[in-house]
Amino acid sequence: MLANLTPFLLHWAITAFALWVASHVFKGIQLSSTGALVVSALLLGLANAIVRPLLVFLTLPLTVLTFGLFLLVINALMLLLVAKLVNGFKINGFWTAFWASLFMAVLSFVLGAFLLGGSPEFTIDTSPAPGSVWL
Repeated sequence: MLANLTPFLLHWAITAFALWVASHVFKGIQLSSTGALVVSALLLGLANAIVRPLLVFLTLPLTVLTFGLFLLVINALMLLLVAKLVNGFKINGFWTAFWASLFMAVLSFVLGAFLLGGSPEFTIDTSPAPGSVWL
């Protein structure tokens, strides 16, 4: 059970750190306390796991038409949703959320690649091992 909990906690910490850095980089994002940061990171992860796939499915024609760029709008909407739900987390408008979500995505990707890149649980096999065949 601990093996399944560790990646979750690591992703939660990466999201919280990215949100904390974004709140210092962008003047339009305010976090009133550490508790607001922790709850916001948790809700952002849940929103990205539950609400975001539904929005992606419902806006699939628009996403295809914009060559996937509408996914950036969905990311900003997830950040705005979390800001509406959490007391102590404020965002001053859509464009702040848009650029902050883009910044957070890049930072989370870099941190995730750095922290999770070498472990076997987070690698994807792209070809069979030498001497074996995929069926």
